[in-house]
Amino acid sequence: MNRILRAMTVVLLFELGALLLYLPWSAFWEQNYFLSHYPWIMPIVLHPATRGMVSGIGVLDIFVGFGFFNSRSVPARVSPPSNP
Repeated sequence: MNRILRAMTVVLLFELGALLLYLPWSAFWEQNYFLSHYPWIMPIVLHPATRGMVSGIGVLDIFVGFGFFNSRSVPARVSPPSNP
C-alpha cells in the first residue's frame, strides 16, 4: 500500500473513531430522524449499554488506526527453488 493511501486510511480511521466515541453521548444522538419516526427503538438506542458499545467500536477504530500507523509493509521474501 503506498504512503498516501496509508495516510488517508489512518486519518479516516481516527476521524471515524473519534466520531463514534463522541456521538452516542451528544444531544444529536437523542434527537434524530429515526427516533422521531420509530419510537419503539428509543429504549434500545438510548440505553447506556448501546451507547457504550458504539463508543467501544470507536475506540477499536482508533486502535486499528494506530496499528496501520505503526505497521510497515515489508516485501515478501522469495526463496530460490532448491534443486534435488
